[in-house]
Amino acid sequence: MKLFWRSLAAVVLLLIVAGLGFYRFPLWANDQVLRFGLWRQGVRSDYVTVGGERLHYFEAGPASGTPLLLVHGLGARGEDWGRLLPGLAARGFHVYAPDLLGYGRSAAPDVSYSISLEEQVIVGFMYAMHLTRPDVGGWSMGGWIAMKLALDHPEMVDRLVVYDSAGVYFEAASASEVFTPIDVAGVRKLVGVLSPRPMNLPDFVARDVVRRNGAIAWVIHRSVAAMMGGRDLMDFRLQGITRPTLVMWGSRDDLIPLATGETIHQRIAGSSMAVVEGCGHLAPSECWQPVLEGTVDFLRAEPAPRGARRVFPAQP
Repeated sequence: MKLFWRSLAAVVLLLIVAGLGFYRFPLWANDQVLRFGLWRQGVRSDYVTVGGERLHYFEAGPASGTPLLLVHGLGARGEDWGRLLPGLAARGFHVYAPDLLGYGRSAAPDVSYSISLEEQVIVGFMYAMHLTRPDVGGWSMGGWIAMKLALDHPEMVDRLVVYDSAGVYFEAASASEVFTPIDVAGVRKLVGVLSPRPMNLPDFVARDVVRRNGAIAWVIHRSVAAMMGGRDLMDFRLQGITRPTLVMWGSRDDLIPLATGETIHQRIAGSSMAVVEGCGHLAPSECWQPVLEGTVDFLRAEPAPRGARRVFPAQP
């Protein structure tokens, strides 16, 4: 009987400690669940050295699959592709989703974090992984990097997909302030900008978002400062993209409006346009089913679509 009570006390104590740990670091706990789920679905996590710096990346899909490289956005990481990775792998793509320099589990050296620098990192990653002419997808800032890659190194890109992409000038609030909230109200503002149906985050979760984002705030500030400098803007270069391109956008994106997507579509000759009704800036995550369908259809079509337009209805 004493053994029973001691065992029960140990279990209760363990639950209390786990509960306190979750309350203090809920994002860490969520990450463990997310990464375990990806691992269960065959998504591998690994590291590679690029330019002397350690980069983390996810990889999934058959070895003989069509290579597809995914580039995340500002303040994001490879995990943000988590809803799409298993689906793309199941449809025969060999997918790579690196953490950009300064983000996720990659190294964060004292550098500029400009679009040009991150493009060089992606080129180095492609060489390190022996990627020959993969399809390339980019989300938000990652779309800017992907478009610049297609312009500077067209021989390294087969087809291009950009989701709610930055890269051309538009009137916007300061991304540094939006993406680096310093209090619970700031977190709620960020969530509201990113999604038309924002989650109601408990205060303890919002505080953990402040803590985590604060750790990379200096990287985000440098990225935004470099972008705002205008040197890498694509406005007068988009017409030079010759690779088959799909521009995919959430119709209710409040961070980078749909009008920006239409501008990119108009300036890339022969590009196709897909709009996901009712979705915001987080379309590849919150509306992943139509995004997956549209992406696969475009990348698998023979010949590559030119000038097509498609609208996906709002999800319930």
